[in-house]
Amino acid sequence: MLNAANVHGAWFLAHISQGFPPTFLSECQLGDSLKIHAPDQFPLCSRAVNYAQLLLPDFSLILLGYLICRYTFLNRPIWQAVEVLVYYLLFPTMLFQSILKAPIDIHETSNLIGAAVILSGLAIALSYALPRLPGIGPRVDRREHAGAAQVAFRFNSYIMLALSDRIVGPQGQLLMAVVIGVTVPLLNIAAVWPMSRGAGRGFIGELVRNPLIIATVLGLTCNFLGMSIPTVVEPVFSRIAAASLALGLMAAGAGLQLGELHRNKPLSVSLLAIRHLAQPVFAFVLARIFGLDQAQTIVLMLFSGAPTASSCYVLASRMGYNGPYVAGLVTLSTVLGVFSLPLALGLVR
Repeated sequence: MLNAANVHGAWFLAHISQGFPPTFLSECQLGDSLKIHAPDQFPLCSRAVNYAQLLLPDFSLILLGYLICRYTFLNRPIWQAVEVLVYYLLFPTMLFQSILKAPIDIHETSNLIGAAVILSGLAIALSYALPRLPGIGPRVDRREHAGAAQVAFRFNSYIMLALSDRIVGPQGQLLMAVVIGVTVPLLNIAAVWPMSRGAGRGFIGELVRNPLIIATVLGLTCNFLGMSIPTVVEPVFSRIAAASLALGLMAAGAGLQLGELHRNKPLSVSLLAIRHLAQPVFAFVLARIFGLDQAQTIVLMLFSGAPTASSCYVLASRMGYNGPYVAGLVTLSTVLGVFSLPLALGLVR
């Protein structure tokens, strides 16, 4: 049982309001970050504000992309070119860097890895099963589901890394990096499979050609071989990774059409419920089953309550699916993260 400590809320807000760079994994100084070793060491009333502050930049970039596309000369054709750049260069570079920088120690983190993989598998299974569930299935469009299913199980890695560092400290950042390195390949493959199947394309061929899968495999291979990015070029990778996050979110905003969410309401509610309600509950149970320690439990709960990945939109759009609909889901998931993250951490009280 985690006990609350008397940490002044204003002190906490003063530290977390400093924000974090998208490439903080390579730039932050561990000794300068706020270190709190339990999620209950700050008042419950301040949690929603803290998460809102952390998620505000992502939501703002989505809104900025929407406004620029609708009300300036930088209209839809411009953003289609941006999507291509993000999909084929920026996001793969970010994935490669983040996986390569996470030292994966299977022995020390085997229980956490097992819990995270099972949690991911449960979310994937629930997401895939929606068209076959009584009551929901008949109202779910199969093609829309194929493009949007990924929203239920993918995650925003930057937000998770930032929160794990601020709440747990360096150990939490390292544990979260391991979780990301292990689960990203599984989740990316799971995201591509229904889309390749729905489009009548060969699954293996899509995997081989998919830049996100290629970057993931290369990153894992180099990681296990003990390789690293040379210091002289590491800033280049960091800046490309930062650009991928900003442009990916803005592209999602540019493609946003809120009317699509109303047209697919049963599917939208189901996918977001899996992402923001079911996963925190599953994570809480798995943490108990695997006997995770305090730090690992908090990391797993953060993993379960995070918003979905901004790259969901780009992937769906580039594979020929309803990108505007997925962009709407990404936007809603970013907002819901303000509530699901405190819910997830609240379960471990």
